[in-house]
Amino acid sequence: MKTTGFIARRYLFSRKHISLISTLTIISIIGVTIGTALLIVVLSVFNGFFDVIQGFLLQNDPDLRIESTASNSFLFTEDMEQKLSDIPEVQAIASYAEGKALLAFEHSDDKVVQVQGIEPDEYFEVNNFKESINEGTLDLSVRNQRPGMLINGQVMNQLNLRVDDEVVLLSAAGMRKSLTQFSLPRSFRFQIRGSYSQLQITESPGVFIDKEAAQRLFEMRNTISGVDLRISNTDQAESVKEKLQASLGSEYKISTWYDLQKPLYDVMYLEKWSSYIILMIIVLVAVLNIIGSLTMIVIQKNRDIGILLTMGFTPSDIKNIFVRQGFYIGIIGCVIGGGVGLLLSWLQQQYGLIKLSSAFIIDAYPVSISYVDISIVLAGSLVLCLLASWYPAKRAAQVDPADAIRYD
Repeated sequence: MKTTGFIARRYLFSRKHISLISTLTIISIIGVTIGTALLIVVLSVFNGFFDVIQGFLLQNDPDLRIESTASNSFLFTEDMEQKLSDIPEVQAIASYAEGKALLAFEHSDDKVVQVQGIEPDEYFEVNNFKESINEGTLDLSVRNQRPGMLINGQVMNQLNLRVDDEVVLLSAAGMRKSLTQFSLPRSFRFQIRGSYSQLQITESPGVFIDKEAAQRLFEMRNTISGVDLRISNTDQAESVKEKLQASLGSEYKISTWYDLQKPLYDVMYLEKWSSYIILMIIVLVAVLNIIGSLTMIVIQKNRDIGILLTMGFTPSDIKNIFVRQGFYIGIIGCVIGGGVGLLLSWLQQQYGLIKLSSAFIIDAYPVSISYVDISIVLAGSLVLCLLASWYPAKRAAQVDPADAIRYD
């Protein structure tokens, strides 16, 4: 009803004089504005950090990974490869063999490393890894009767290794077998062809060798540890996972990029939405001001409410007037706060105004604006404002017109 909207605006934004009620109304709008803006900025920063961490992890993690549920290795058949290729979202396929081994060098201490055997041409189509090479080449082929090795730069520095040095790998399974069967463990000699540097947020392979060499090292014959997949759109990983599971059956475990690092990603989401709940306290403070200001309007306009009721307004109309006031406060605060929050987020995204110290892997706070998050923030603030108007509106609807006119 247009009349109730006009009365609601008149009560809320009266220009006759600045009163305590109008002051509380302004404070309420400011509170909603600040709370909404802060929520948008903070959630955008959390999204930015999530994208940064995801980007680093996806340098080594595939979009999807297939492993056996029954054992540590399985046979990668042509039929299975054809099933994977038939899924249109799958862009690249790379099988691998992995395990732990003891890396020995005559001029340094030994070290246990995670070894991954790959076919370079396949692997680098699935993983964004080429940019991580900082010394030497990607050649893992056999030269001078020595297969090649690509080693993590940190491991290389710890053991004082250099490109072209020869090292020995002994598999953990081979050493256990030698202890039970009283035989010497089989050792394999490799030549370091290059090193790579990678920001290791979680454990990742320390050594890359050719897949066939890894199969000999870990006595896997023709089996593999798993298959990595790259798909056309990373965000579709969950839906592609369902297709793969239906095609391959329950004997295979399929993990998305999120599943591979689930504890880390879950913690980041928990921190994000915990911050959302905590910062909503600012909006709640503004909501308390809304309750106070609207309750004072009900008291001050008690006689006017009585007159409106005698003129034919129903208690529902009176209630609607004060609910509209809460709605107007919420709309103004959300529009201004949303605009300020988006502006600040955009400025940080474009110009990196707030810098980080040199100890961090990035130089400024990252920002990623999610319009879904913005919608949640605006909807949450607006709902709180509407809830705040419920008690004053209910009180106004219960005014007795005869008593209001008689005593006021």
